[in-house]
Amino acid sequence: MPALNESNYLGDFLKYEAPNLFSRENAVIGTGANLTLGAVLGRITATGKYVLLAPAAVDGSQTAAAILLADAAAATADVKGLILARHGIVADHGLVWPGSATLAQKNTAISQLETKGILVRKGV
Repeated sequence: MPALNESNYLGDFLKYEAPNLFSRENAVIGTGANLTLGAVLGRITATGKYVLLAPAAVDGSQTAAAILLADAAAATADVKGLILARHGIVADHGLVWPGSATLAQKNTAISQLETKGILVRKGV
């Protein structure tokens, strides 16, 4: 029997968030890619739109600002999205990084998320 591959669910990696939706925000996900649940996002300073973290960029998206809480089909147009913006705990295995991100860049991004109260835990 072939193995089935199942995508992540929110409960697979979001381990804690503050009550009354304090941790969540509605946001605009900028055009450029279809993003999946758990994507680490940067925020473009000029537009305020969130995009997949781009460690080599200089437009604000090089700084980790949030984590995507639901898939966002933004390949051809901006879309509304739901993000973890503050005060939460996530498991590292559920985060989605840009393919080119190095371990050092990931560690920097995790530190940046911590300044927003988003803690990344291993093996949770």
